[in-house]
Amino acid sequence: MSAYVEVPQAVATAPAPAPPAPARDRYFDFLRALALFRVVLYHLMGWAWLPLAFPSMGVMFALAGNLMSRSLKRPALQVVRGRMRRLLPPMWLLGAVGITGMLAQGWGPDSEGHPAWWWGHLLFWVVPLSDPPYAAGLPGIHHVLGDNWGANLAEPLWYLRAYLWFVLLSPLFRALLRRAAWPTVLAPVALCALLEFVDLGLPGRVDSALTDFATFGACWILGMAHQAGVLREVPGYLVPSLAPIVMVLGYAWAVHGGYSVTGSTELDSIPLAQALWSLGSVLLLLHISPSWAQWPAPLRRWDRVITLLNSRAVTVYLWHNLCILVAATVWDDLWSINALAGAGKFLNSSWPVLAVTWFLVGLCVLCFGWVEDVAAKRRPRLLPV
Repeated sequence: MSAYVEVPQAVATAPAPAPPAPARDRYFDFLRALALFRVVLYHLMGWAWLPLAFPSMGVMFALAGNLMSRSLKRPALQVVRGRMRRLLPPMWLLGAVGITGMLAQGWGPDSEGHPAWWWGHLLFWVVPLSDPPYAAGLPGIHHVLGDNWGANLAEPLWYLRAYLWFVLLSPLFRALLRRAAWPTVLAPVALCALLEFVDLGLPGRVDSALTDFATFGACWILGMAHQAGVLREVPGYLVPSLAPIVMVLGYAWAVHGGYSVTGSTELDSIPLAQALWSLGSVLLLLHISPSWAQWPAPLRRWDRVITLLNSRAVTVYLWHNLCILVAATVWDDLWSINALAGAGKFLNSSWPVLAVTWFLVGLCVLCFGWVEDVAAKRRPRLLPV
């Protein structure tokens, strides 16, 4: 009698659960939203103390550098291509609207006296490796836009140009951080000091790009260093001790050195002061870095607003300057209404203009913000909250 042995069937192995998606760092979301609000407030009010209270541009570059460093765990070319894909379509939409309006008002190849150069410079509206051209001195549109609106439209584009260069250079920054972290972080500040004290005779386009790189490069690289864990290797007492000294050096240069040249203590007009103040501030903010997976109780009511600002950060930044100009133009026209003749104090206030500005920014988010979803290969949404 032959023995019969039943061979059990192979038990199917259950697939391993997919790793959870990394939670958003709500602290960084809060900083980005605060930076955007401060940018709009400063561009409308012009208060010189606002960049001292919160250096928005340095913070925004640092947060972008941190995110870029995290993404570079994937192949560098793939990451750079993805960042460019997210960055450029919102600018193309701004250019389509702006250039159409400028052409309608007579701007064209003969405006700069060199038609061939004009056509070549238009390529910077496609990839902003340098400042895209715009029509200076355009007449406004009655009751809607003030004069020289082309300059207001193009002014925020320096940020995209600087951002693009930082993205392209990030794989190099990452390699240098592994070899010499702090010299890499401080190298842009040294370059900024060189540009401050030595006239290199560079062409205007090169000089502006290099100055912005030197001014905010340390913040971008510091954000990458934070993601790489470099700040965790520093003794806990060192950053709170040294960062205020860096900030004081920046403020001192703004008051004593930069003022003698520019006649102003505004950080935006003094690159070296801006570089030092922003670096010290970002050091402190990243050192604190509580990494909120959930909102602290006082901020929970602002969740939807902060989420929306983060989801539409590029749209808000690109369109806010034009919104300020429209809001100011419409508000100034109220002086022509006889019924409001006695409301001079109210009409002189900038706070209602700020409210109108944010209303217009909201309209731009509704009309143009979906491009950010398309650029990120997401389903377009009107209000991603």
